[in-house]
Amino acid sequence: MLSEVEQVRLRLSQNTDANKKSQLGQFLTPAATAAFMASLFPPADGHCRLLDAGAGIGSLAAAFLERWRSGVLRFEGVELDAFEIDDSLHSQLAHTLARYRGDDFSATLHGDDFIHAATEAITGGLFATSLPQYSHIILNPPYKKIGNDSPHRLALRRVGIETVNLYSAFVALAVAQAAPAGQIVAIIPRSFCNGPYYRPFREFMLARAAIRHMHLFESRSKAFKDDAVLQENIIIRLERGGEQGPVTVSTSTDDTFADLASHEHPFARIVFADDPERFIHVPTAPEAHVVEPFPAVRYALAELGVEVSTGPVVDFRLKEHLRAMPGPGTVPLLYPGHFATSGSTWPIDGMKKPNAIQRNSDTEKWLYPNGFYCVVRRFSSKEESRRIVASLVDPGAFDNAPALGFENHLNVFHAGRRGLPPALAHGLAVFLSTTAVDEAFRRFSGHTQVNATDLRRMKYPSREVLTQLGEWAMQQGSLTQGMETCQGL
Repeated sequence: MLSEVEQVRLRLSQNTDANKKSQLGQFLTPAATAAFMASLFPPADGHCRLLDAGAGIGSLAAAFLERWRSGVLRFEGVELDAFEIDDSLHSQLAHTLARYRGDDFSATLHGDDFIHAATEAITGGLFATSLPQYSHIILNPPYKKIGNDSPHRLALRRVGIETVNLYSAFVALAVAQAAPAGQIVAIIPRSFCNGPYYRPFREFMLARAAIRHMHLFESRSKAFKDDAVLQENIIIRLERGGEQGPVTVSTSTDDTFADLASHEHPFARIVFADDPERFIHVPTAPEAHVVEPFPAVRYALAELGVEVSTGPVVDFRLKEHLRAMPGPGTVPLLYPGHFATSGSTWPIDGMKKPNAIQRNSDTEKWLYPNGFYCVVRRFSSKEESRRIVASLVDPGAFDNAPALGFENHLNVFHAGRRGLPPALAHGLAVFLSTTAVDEAFRRFSGHTQVNATDLRRMKYPSREVLTQLGEWAMQQGSLTQGMETCQGL
């Protein structure tokens, strides 16, 4: 049966307009991933109340029901609620579920909006459809931002859920609708693990459920490769009201699961006890990471007298002031392309981006005085080996120009919009360039983007240690992205 559903999924993936996929935020689950998700539910008996919200053509429900029919899940019967708002999928969804028809199985197909249906059920609206508490929930929710004043946002707020994306709204409502000890398995973007926008969702989830399992695909492009989805995805199993204990973390390169590896970690390595942001870390090795327990790496940037900001020059807003090459009255305009592992190169003849910006009354407020800075690229490419790419800004490399323009795709470490002491700037660049820091960052960030907020919330060595590290680096003559040794740590 799963192979038949998979053939339908592949056909729909190839023939469905990309705009429709984007509008609905819907990407159907591949059969192998669906089967793996179903395998994460622990053995159980009794009666099952199953929810599949965003059911699509029934791939997830079918995988769960196949596992039940195989005898691993020993339910006396299963009652399924399948929500799917896209009525063009209803006939195929009904066909999928009909294959499991029997006295011990019943399914109800809901064509209404799950968020509105669930929030109405929770608040007891006059015209609400009653929904049960579910013993099992399996989800591949839609991925789409929720507007600040949208009906979805207002409905969610009525039940105490504050979040910015449909996927996290679906998971929060699933947690709310789960029975005590109810099991929830979902495949969702990893973006909820960090960042301020998802903090209310993390707090809601962690207050009501225990994390039991997380699975990470090492390739960002493989979970939904047929739909060209580049968002890094994670599969998570939650237990409603469970006492939090160790968490199993598994990894595989792709959805063949051929190199599946699994390790158990104490929860203290997943969510740090002293972290008010409740970032969720995903360790991929059994041993503690080198940066994690290191007592010297415990300072916030503010304690170092250092700030980090997104580059202030948004080029399309200042287009009339940009120049292809430097000339009279211009200062350097720096893009990620001006920086490489071996240092900086400016200007670059033939570069698609401008090398300079006119310095005048319209641009002055967007410029920094020339000096020593550390910069980190905001975006990494799809399969780049490093997420954090840090570089040193040496004023001597820019003809000692009076000011510098930092384009918006760079994060800039500075001191009150001015340069840093040379040794401190060197030290920051070396520290951020270590594999240990890069891997520690990947544990809580699945984005291709490195935000100034993320860098601000990281922990650093003391100013003194960073300065000593920088002095050591200056004696080496050059900095490379491959430096592994943090002298003095």
